[in-house]
Amino acid sequence: MAWIEQVGEEEARGLLARIYEDARRRAGRVWNILRVQSLNPPQLRASMGLYAAVMLRDSSLPRRLCETLAVVVSRANGCHY
Repeated sequence: MAWIEQVGEEEARGLLARIYEDARRRAGRVWNILRVQSLNPPQLRASMGLYAAVMLRDSSLPRRLCETLAVVVSRANGCHY
């Protein structure tokens, strides 16, 4: 498995600290999918914006179906996220 350098929650400052705090408030923790992008907080913020635009905004598909499709595609691609 590849190892990716990450910024821990206790070392996070500025934008990254705010992103981590929002994650804890939203999900109760900071998931690894965020931590592996922590070296570039602006890119992480953009990635989260893309996710929100695709998964959380108004759609003709119900959110549950969007989440199910994401899981199926991830499994097909061998990605555990």
